[in-house]
Amino acid sequence: MDLNKYIKNVPDFPKKGIIFKDIAPLLNSPEAFNYVIDEMSKYIADADIIVAPDARGFIFGTPVAYKTKKPFVMVRKAGKLPGNTIKQNYDLEYGNNTLEIQADVIKPGLKAVIVDDILATGGTTKAIIDLLRNQGITVTDLVVLFVIPGLDAESKLGNIKIHSIM
Repeated sequence: MDLNKYIKNVPDFPKKGIIFKDIAPLLNSPEAFNYVIDEMSKYIADADIIVAPDARGFIFGTPVAYKTKKPFVMVRKAGKLPGNTIKQNYDLEYGNNTLEIQADVIKPGLKAVIVDDILATGGTTKAIIDLLRNQGITVTDLVVLFVIPGLDAESKLGNIKIHSIM
């Protein structure tokens, strides 16, 4: 299936120089969305858990977890999850940020696959990998709708297998 017709390029959003990938047309097409979820699910067999970042990662990670009958683990910005959490700080281009997961939804020895919409610079994905590895979890794969070319994100992620649907 040619998914390009379901992705709109929006220039200068959210700021000048950025070309935003609008996935709304994809989500509005049950046929295209189901195709993407089916394709993403092919890379999940060996995983114990599916991990995805807020917000657009949830859009793909949750149905993949449902389809593959795997537990889903939310990664959110600090202060958005109740209870005991495990935090990971990471650097941004101008400053830093913190991601967290709930402590009671993971345990050492698990194998994780990260599901997200886009791999761009790799900063958030690297922070998720570090957070999970620090808890004794092996991250085997990253499954995304597409990779933004030319940003060299792959070099930040080490030996993680990257699967892009587009």
